Amino acid sequence: MHKKNDRNSQSESVMLLSTPWPLFNRPSVQLGTLKAYLSTRFPDMKVEACHLYLDISAHIGYPLYQAISERTWLAEAVYAALLFPERFKTVENFFKKEAVGKPLLRELDFKALTNQVQAVSEAFVSSTDWGQFRLAGFSMCLCQLTSGLYFIRKIREKCPNLPLVVGGSMFSGNLATELLETFPEIDFAVIGEGELPLTELLRHLTDTPQGSFDPEMPSVPGIISRKNLRENHISFCQMKDLSHLPPPDYDDYFHLLQSLGPEKSFFPILPMEMSRGCWWRKIQNPEPESGNSFTGCAFCNLNLQWEGYRSKEAEQVISEINHLTTKHKLLSVSVTDNVSPPKTSAEIFTRIAELKRDFRLFCEIRAGTSAEMLERMKTAGLKEVQIGIEALSTSLLKKLNKGTTAIQNLEIMRDCESLGISDNSNLILCFPGSDDHDVAETLRNLDFAMTFRPLKPVHFWLGFESPVWSNPKAFGLRAVFNHPNYAVLFPQDIFRSMRFMIQAYRGDMGQQKKRWHPVRKKIREWEKFYAELHTGEPILSFRNGGDFLIIRQKQRKAEAITHRLVGKSSDIYLFCQKHRTFRKITEQFPELAGDKILSFLKMMTGKKLMFEEDGKYLSLAVPLHSGYARRI
Repeated sequence: MHKKNDRNSQSESVMLLSTPWPLFNRPSVQLGTLKAYLSTRFPDMKVEACHLYLDISAHIGYPLYQAISERTWLAEAVYAALLFPERFKTVENFFKKEAVGKPLLRELDFKALTNQVQAVSEAFVSSTDWGQFRLAGFSMCLCQLTSGLYFIRKIREKCPNLPLVVGGSMFSGNLATELLETFPEIDFAVIGEGELPLTELLRHLTDTPQGSFDPEMPSVPGIISRKNLRENHISFCQMKDLSHLPPPDYDDYFHLLQSLGPEKSFFPILPMEMSRGCWWRKIQNPEPESGNSFTGCAFCNLNLQWEGYRSKEAEQVISEINHLTTKHKLLSVSVTDNVSPPKTSAEIFTRIAELKRDFRLFCEIRAGTSAEMLERMKTAGLKEVQIGIEALSTSLLKKLNKGTTAIQNLEIMRDCESLGISDNSNLILCFPGSDDHDVAETLRNLDFAMTFRPLKPVHFWLGFESPVWSNPKAFGLRAVFNHPNYAVLFPQDIFRSMRFMIQAYRGDMGQQKKRWHPVRKKIREWEKFYAELHTGEPILSFRNGGDFLIIRQKQRKAEAITHRLVGKSSDIYLFCQKHRTFRKITEQFPELAGDKILSFLKMMTGKKLMFEEDGKYLSLAVPLHSGYARRI
């Protein structure tokens, strides 16, 4: 818990806070990055980064905290019950309904939980001398809305003149304006990234007497002021490049963790960023003739806080990962980028490998990432990825504006299987405007994906200002509005006065749920199939005998099937470790008649040893020995 400090009364101090419910086992990259940057700009100012979520998780227990934090509505319900005590019973019933699928929460005493959370929260507020701070800034992302508002209200009661600032991915420009109009406790909102706006705001505040600020303060780019809401011009104020960012400062998180005692100790994961924004969104141009009047993925609203795309140079990334892991004596690193930078990733991961440390890395990548690049990342320490797969239907991928195909998705799923990289990717169900053809194609392609790690089924949810939200008619939506769950968590006057990040819609939702039911069922079968057969070695594998291959294909409740490919058949199979067009295959093997090659390919796809899409072919078996890394 944050305690009172003996500070020089003349010193300047800033408090940055991250409230529940982020992942407890890693420091806040938002707080760490802001603290490090502000400390370089104001060397005489003490910047404190308070990870309230770690304090709460330690008190209620890490397993319980994790179970709650995994579901947005569960997380938001806890502090909603404290923020609006008159709605406690309604929120409690809502929590119990949402918790049905979680064994740890089914018999939970909600009243006891909220009492415990309230006690820890109020102890923090009451034990902190808020008059020492020039401002208190809240990082508010998904799952942090009600908790952030709760602490803002309590701190405002304790210190009426302390400037309170909010920012984070929970609010785009319009949402931030409505938040300030609805909650008078909040003085400022940061639009976009916070380094430059907070720097300018602090420069102004340090020119005013402690405990007050000029209500007629000049406009600060990237900041919305509640006192001048009607005059605010919503705009970003962000760094042109990321080279001026120092490594994030996570000292406060580790000091808090150490203070919890050995029984609460664990090895955290270190978050870091290589880039900001989405390069896939940047490189596109809207194509009205194709039906796309937007860029980026149709469902995504993750990049509303940035304009454009920027990435760090390889030298800066290597310096940061070396600094953080050396300082904190940890080897697990989570890259927070929406997608790995395309131009510098090869150099970055090559140089990470040269550090010769047993890293455990996580990052998000696009489906077009090559097998060679994956091998390079694996050598550096990549253990887990989230790939932007989203669908196994090319027709649906086009509607999602992913810029990828089903065969590319299967290829990278196979490559992760081959390299032993844990693939924790999603499969979006019930996307508005998807049709029977999309479902049929998905079901067909799932038959070929069964030998790879199952994707996680995710029901489509509508994000504020995502392309679907911004172009509802193009996706068959008749109306968009606040998700009704917010009407349970918030009083009606608040629910009606502002918009929230998670939206709902009228359209084909009921039809989509019915349409996608067979896919849900098949995914459950996939999970059982994989769990039963993926023991000791891959489900579909091959051994290379030089001029022949032996392919082993495991079966449920039956002996494995063994196939032998000899001569040119084995050469073709190895050539199609990277998906190839029929034309490329015939050009590679001109001595073979085209009809004979086609006959072989059809036989392979019929046995589900290969996959075919639009005249392209992909071999599905993975090498039994990971040392096999050469592709023809």
